Amino acid sequence: MTTIADMSLEELRKLIDEIVEQHLALDTSEAEQMYETDTRSLQEVYASLDRNLWTPPPGTPSTTELLREDRDR
Repeated sequence: MTTIADMSLEELRKLIDEIVEQHLALDTSEAEQMYETDTRSLQEVYASLDRNLWTPPPGTPSTTELLREDRDR
């Protein structure tokens, strides 16, 4: 299976076009089922975020450090 990282710009554009066309072809009921709204209250959402929050261990490189390392390879 090809990943996005392995795609050429033209292949990526073609993939995006195909996905957009698929979404445009959906009828309203299918689209609504795909994007059902969350019925939780804001307090419930915040509580869920607090329960599922993960903090990396001390000494873990920051996102910026990881991006720089990847860029410099």
